[in-house]
Amino acid sequence: MNSTPFQALACPLDGEPLHLAGSAWRCAAGHSFDVAKQGYVNLLPVQQKRSTDPGDSKPMVAARQRFLEAGYYQPIAQAVSKHLLSHAEVRSASSFGCLDAGCGEGYYLRELSRAALNSRPLSLVGLDISKWAVLAAAKQDDKKMPHCSWVVGSNAHLPVQTATLDSVLCMFGFPVHHEFARVLKPGGLLVQVEAGAGHLRELREVIYPTLKPDATSERKVPEGFVQLQTESLSYQIALEGQDSIGDLLAMTPHLYRASQEGRARAAALDALTLTVDARLMIYERS
Repeated sequence: MNSTPFQALACPLDGEPLHLAGSAWRCAAGHSFDVAKQGYVNLLPVQQKRSTDPGDSKPMVAARQRFLEAGYYQPIAQAVSKHLLSHAEVRSASSFGCLDAGCGEGYYLRELSRAALNSRPLSLVGLDISKWAVLAAAKQDDKKMPHCSWVVGSNAHLPVQTATLDSVLCMFGFPVHHEFARVLKPGGLLVQVEAGAGHLRELREVIYPTLKPDATSERKVPEGFVQLQTESLSYQIALEGQDSIGDLLAMTPHLYRASQEGRARAAALDALTLTVDARLMIYERS
């Protein structure tokens, strides 16, 4: 499968286009950002950080990587890839630019590239605020996979030039719709996946004394977009062994929200059958 390097990065300090010169990205004002030896670039300036080490920790990233590579969320990745590749076929550009905003360790972009055997060339960029996530993603690149640009950055201030992308993914993340609208071309696609009401309910029943009532409010279409489709993905998975259950808990916010007693109950389990309930929303940039 053909791929093209993503070239439309923007300086996080002044918004000007960045150009790759040797092993650094530079803008016309002279701001320079070195490419790490693992192949990623850090475009998260200190003034955009809320902590010294924002985003998922190194153990959380490792747990998510083990869990996702075991294939538990592969039906979600396949559904996302199907929508994106169908959209790529009708776009007029020579290559199809796609940003995963909150890419984690890169699972969904790798699955997209594996599915794109006969598509037009892809130009992929994965961005996450966690340096540990981006480092893990960059380390998994190999010669059999298309080149992907990996960036440490924030969804609130995407270091991407305006109207340069054909698609944006936001997978169980923190959407910033005005930024997504800015970087998408007219007619570009936003694929957003979030947890449904029943997602991981069996785990939540173990770690929490009571569950909050399911929210039923109707979702508004983000400004600058029109809604094309909403799809529900629901199925069950069976986790065997304390390691798999521990990885699932460690990769979710439930690890910190649960009490010590709730975490202990989860750690004592040897097997757990779970509901995966995801809501996939497709928006078009108007």
